[in-house]
Amino acid sequence: QVHLRQSGGGMVQSGGSLKLSCASSGSIVSISNVGWYRQAPGKERESVAVINSGGTTNYTDSVKGRFTISRDRARNTVSLQMNTLKPEDTAVYYCWTRWKGHDWWGQGTQVTVSS
Repeated sequence: QVHLRQSGGGMVQSGGSLKLSCASSGSIVSISNVGWYRQAPGKERESVAVINSGGTTNYTDSVKGRFTISRDRARNTVSLQMNTLKPEDTAVYYCWTRWKGHDWWGQGTQVTVSS
């Protein structure tokens, strides 16, 4: 069983910044592929940013240059720094990892960007 505990998020005005963090049970987020997904009302869940075990990052086009995913192996956490937020970034954000053939998700965190 993998437990992913999210923190951060909230409400901010357009152009503002927020940071999301995700901590795992054990060292899972330190050694596996981890990332952040989001789901806006009426839309499918989409990948936002992923960092693989080797440290390579991948971002969806709409957040490139604004969001940064990072991993702290000592604390077994992965974070998503979100800058220059836009109203279209409003969604529930989920921490994700894949471990032993299964997808595991955090509890979800609401991010709301007002115009």
